[in-house]
Amino acid sequence: MKNRRLFSLYISTILAVMYIPILLVIVYSFNQSRLSSVWSGFTLSWYRELFRDRSMFEALWNSLVLGLLTSLCSAIIGSLGAAGMARARPMPLSRLRTAGGKIMEYLSILPIMTPEIIMGVTFLAFFSLLSLPFGMLTLLISHTAFCFPYTYLLVRARLAGLDKSYVEAARIMGAGGLRVFYDITLPLALPAVLSGMLISFAMSFDDVIVSAFVGGVHTNTLPIKIYSQIKTGVTPKTNALCTLLFILTVALCLAAAALARKGSGDRADT
Repeated sequence: MKNRRLFSLYISTILAVMYIPILLVIVYSFNQSRLSSVWSGFTLSWYRELFRDRSMFEALWNSLVLGLLTSLCSAIIGSLGAAGMARARPMPLSRLRTAGGKIMEYLSILPIMTPEIIMGVTFLAFFSLLSLPFGMLTLLISHTAFCFPYTYLLVRARLAGLDKSYVEAARIMGAGGLRVFYDITLPLALPAVLSGMLISFAMSFDDVIVSAFVGGVHTNTLPIKIYSQIKTGVTPKTNALCTLLFILTVALCLAAAALARKGSGDRADT
């Protein structure tokens, strides 16, 4: 009984630390005062001002497009890399090949262990050396570079736990490598691929440091836009935008949960 109370207290503390700041952001998005520490009355003027701010929604659109493209590229690169590493069969007597496979795997996950400031400086020097204009393309390349390891690790773990008899049965029946991948490997690994895409989208949408180095002057993302307002002071208009994004996120999560419950219910009926 005592352990249960301690566990409940622990969970309550974690939830309070997580959601009380979000609740304060929502409350102060309706504050008349520009200062978050002073409540001067209820108003919807910050929402009206937000919808008149074209640059804010342009930055939001850039972040959404960049996140979607990054998650798609990360899914392709990470899934193909994980499938290739899972199919690799090192020879028992070839220590060199085994060491080479381990080195390649370590290099594949190195971007998620490298500090973002180092990656930002590295990409800045690399794109400058190539004389590549800074913008959406450089953002996409750099974001994909540090996001695809998440998909790779999830798909790699998923494939490692799959029963190899499915692939062997398909090959016995005459299916080629490409057919086996699309009909057997990809459907079984699809949950891991989708999870990796969601993580990649969240990491790309939330990035500030790398985007500040390679984004350029004319391509603004939402985190960079909000970060640049710190110099002049963040207004409740930003709180209003965060409130709308939070409501949208909750709605999407509830819709996904409802679809998953409906799908499980349909399978149970059949």
